[in-house]
Amino acid sequence: MRSIFALLPLAGLACAQTAPQGPPLVGCGVHGDVEILCGTHSPEDLEQTPDGKYLIVSQFVNGRGGTGAGMALFDLSKKTYAPLAIKDDLRKDWGDPACPGPVNDKLIPHGISLAKNVKGATRLYVVNHGGRQSIEMYELKKAAGAWELAWHGCVVSEKEFNDLAVTADGGFIASHPTALMTPGRGNVLSGEPSGYVVRWTPGKAEEELPGTRQGYPNGVLVSPDGRYMYFNAWTAKQVHKYDLKAGKDVAVASLNFMPDNLTWTSKGQILAAGVKGARGDCPAGSGAPCIQGFGIAELNPAVWQPKTVFDSQGKGNIIPGVSVALQAGNSIFIGAFQGDRLVRIDRKQ
Repeated sequence: MRSIFALLPLAGLACAQTAPQGPPLVGCGVHGDVEILCGTHSPEDLEQTPDGKYLIVSQFVNGRGGTGAGMALFDLSKKTYAPLAIKDDLRKDWGDPACPGPVNDKLIPHGISLAKNVKGATRLYVVNHGGRQSIEMYELKKAAGAWELAWHGCVVSEKEFNDLAVTADGGFIASHPTALMTPGRGNVLSGEPSGYVVRWTPGKAEEELPGTRQGYPNGVLVSPDGRYMYFNAWTAKQVHKYDLKAGKDVAVASLNFMPDNLTWTSKGQILAAGVKGARGDCPAGSGAPCIQGFGIAELNPAVWQPKTVFDSQGKGNIIPGVSVALQAGNSIFIGAFQGDRLVRIDRKQ
């Protein structure tokens, strides 16, 4: 999701200026059952490469761009970060024919979605806020023992995207979290409907999915068979299961934190991760902005009852602004929309 600090002017709040700073961040390295992996920049979303050797890191830098923004690879064995190279290769059969061309070094990535073998390619779609509000479409390719991206097209929108999921037809489903809000008015943290989820199909205009107007629609997933869409209502602390064929919600799970992005586990479960709250939702006398606290929950798509996987309570200030949790092997990697680190915890089966 977009950094809460970037949203505060829209919400009419002053949290960033008035909230206490809280305890210092825990240092890099291993601390009991937690490993802090420094060296990145606002790693808002994560995907794993098909060979299982790397994480693709979307370095959001709180939506402002500048040094550190862009795509990176995290080497899981060496525990190092490196820029993810991008080449331009426009394809007429990717994206909207009206795409004005590559975004190049203006890219400010946000939510990302990786899909294997969609129309013969491994596709990585990226929400972009740099120079335009768009979905940038890349093909992930092997290169010199690692990976690179080939830019093939884009879809530009008048409204900000947040997260997305690639669909089997080469299109996508994506969230517009603030599409219902008037600039300079309203409280984005109220939990009231602020945006909605849309579907874009090649050759057609973007369409709003009925019944998806919620409190800050955020992370998005699509089931392997394409029947269901799952999306988070961040400020409402909910995860929705949505039947794409029927065009309606079929289940809603309530969490004790604000779910941001969603990812699949190796066993077909869904991981949701996010901060425990923001201004107005902090424990009395806590002495620190509770945006630093976070939770991770697992949901079984068939049962739709959340199960706690991790809670940061008592772990110290290990990572601020949590936005994603991704399983890779026997570990879960945690990313955030701010800060300099990923966090690794053991995946308890």
